Amino acid sequence: MDSVFLQLLAFGLIAGLGNVLGGAILFPTRFRTNYRSSLKYLLALGAGFMLAVTFLEIIPKTISLWQRSFPSANETLFVPMLLVLCGYLLTQFFEHTIAPHFHLGEELDEEKVISSRSAYSGVGGLLMHTFFDGVSIAASSLIDVRIGFLVFVAVLLHKFPEGFTIGSMMLAAGKGRREVLIATALIGSATLFGVLAFYFIGTNIGFSVAYALPLACGVTLYVAASDLIPEVNHHGGKKPLVSLSVFAGVALFFGIHSLVHEFLAH
Repeated sequence: MDSVFLQLLAFGLIAGLGNVLGGAILFPTRFRTNYRSSLKYLLALGAGFMLAVTFLEIIPKTISLWQRSFPSANETLFVPMLLVLCGYLLTQFFEHTIAPHFHLGEELDEEKVISSRSAYSGVGGLLMHTFFDGVSIAASSLIDVRIGFLVFVAVLLHKFPEGFTIGSMMLAAGKGRREVLIATALIGSATLFGVLAFYFIGTNIGFSVAYALPLACGVTLYVAASDLIPEVNHHGGKKPLVSLSVFAGVALFFGIHSLVHEFLAH
């Protein structure tokens, strides 16, 4: 096994485990209560980091990749930008059309019973999103290991809130620990599957990264700007520290970016 595959395998497993841990923290109740109070800050931190990665790493790398791979596209970037838009709209379709009850980061009251169908539609809506989390990690890593690591960190930061959200929905639907763990393991597995599927396809089809990266970029942009930021603004209320956590996420990006590029440059 080559080092790139082992790295991607580790990234996929750790990211998927983040979903499971996010759901498992609902048990026992003491941990659930403590984590719930800090959830909005983690969401904000993840949103800032993810926005920074999208605009400062993924989009520039997408443009550079297209200009090198397709010289005729130098004067127009219509196709890659269209793919970014498609990724964005695809996430909207799956999360809020197919699964209209799904809200990333929503803090549900477990005593407020929702239907099993609503809970399962939330899981279904998140599967495509988490699959493209894996695609984003793999596509970025195959271009530049440093960018791949930054994308992995961005994904990992919102994995715990995802697992917590899905776990809360399952509890609100009257499900127990077993169903929570199955649901979170399922969405975590989708990320690992996205990593592995793209790795094996991408190594056989050389130009596939050029198409997958902007598509995954649109998904990432949606999660940051249309899932996380609205939830941060909603749950943060009048607490300025929550909003400042978004900026802290951007600052965290620059800190990790500097360390990663300095460490891996040698």
